[in-house]
Amino acid sequence: MSTIIIAFNNTDIAFNISPEPSMEAVPSSQLYYTVCLLSLHNHHHNFLFNQFHKRMISLRVPAPSSFNLQRLNSQALERRWRLGRDCFLSFSPSCVENRIGLGVRSTKSEMAPFTAAEEETLPEGLQPELMPKHVAVIMDGNGRWAKNQGLQPWDGHRAGVEALREIVELCGKWGIQVLTVFAFSTDNWIRPKIEIDFLLSLFERTLKSELETLAKNNVRISIIGDSSKLPKSLLEVINEVEEVTKNNTRLQRIVAVGYSGKYDVLQACRGIAQRVKDGEIDVEEIDEGLIEQELETNVTEFPYPDLLIRTSGELRVSNFLLWQLAYTELFFAQELWPDFGRNGFVEALMSFQQRQRRFGGRKS
Repeated sequence: MSTIIIAFNNTDIAFNISPEPSMEAVPSSQLYYTVCLLSLHNHHHNFLFNQFHKRMISLRVPAPSSFNLQRLNSQALERRWRLGRDCFLSFSPSCVENRIGLGVRSTKSEMAPFTAAEEETLPEGLQPELMPKHVAVIMDGNGRWAKNQGLQPWDGHRAGVEALREIVELCGKWGIQVLTVFAFSTDNWIRPKIEIDFLLSLFERTLKSELETLAKNNVRISIIGDSSKLPKSLLEVINEVEEVTKNNTRLQRIVAVGYSGKYDVLQACRGIAQRVKDGEIDVEEIDEGLIEQELETNVTEFPYPDLLIRTSGELRVSNFLLWQLAYTELFFAQELWPDFGRNGFVEALMSFQQRQRRFGGRKS
């Protein structure tokens, strides 16, 4: 067993490996540190996380900008762990003479600004003219991912936020216009209160921290779902983020919170019934177009997803966008959401581009 000490100060990242590590005393106002215990497999040149007290290692820092950040290619990583709320620790799979590849990056800086060059570069095999306009995602498996790692459920949700940032960035670069994610279902209200409180708090903190980056990247945020049970502080943040980003045009990110497909159809029916009652429309005027106008996805120009991705190997849509998925192509990935990443997203897009969409018709 080797002990790795990782020290963070305002400019440097320092680490070493020693059987009996020591650290020079530094004023706590300048240095924040954590000790991570890892078991070293010399034959396979990789590291296994030691489930120390069954808890994820944690780190507190005064501001994400205090790090010397090093961006790592996610494809080169074997394991990735979140540290606390505002940073992320990554270990390279290779180990040469007991040296470790290490990177720390701020979650607030995770979504890099999109550039024209990056937007034009698609992975080999993907055709820009066949890219979906609207992708929907059921981000499933955060809890199981955490359990597999010997961690708590909220650690999985933190890792899920990290995974989502990568997909949002890729959508912006590759010309996808709408990304809808299922963040919290109406059915999730039956979960333990401590988990619900954490999820909503994490959502609020994430929206706050991403606001400036969203504006720079020209990303519009829209929130759909039943907001009646959401905390007042979260509603205030939602209103602010939607207002600030409403004119952004590169990518629209729709987040479904307190949402279900049944709820959406029900509230649409109630809205139409009220309009009939008020004499605005006649019953004979009710058609698919009118229902579409009342569904919560009326916030976007492209309300019908072209592609739905669900992770974790589950083969169902779980009460998500029931009306809107009528002709959506479905892709079910085996990976848990925190492990899905770029490669999984490319595989889903490849699958989508190989399909023939007939919408009930027949190719001649």
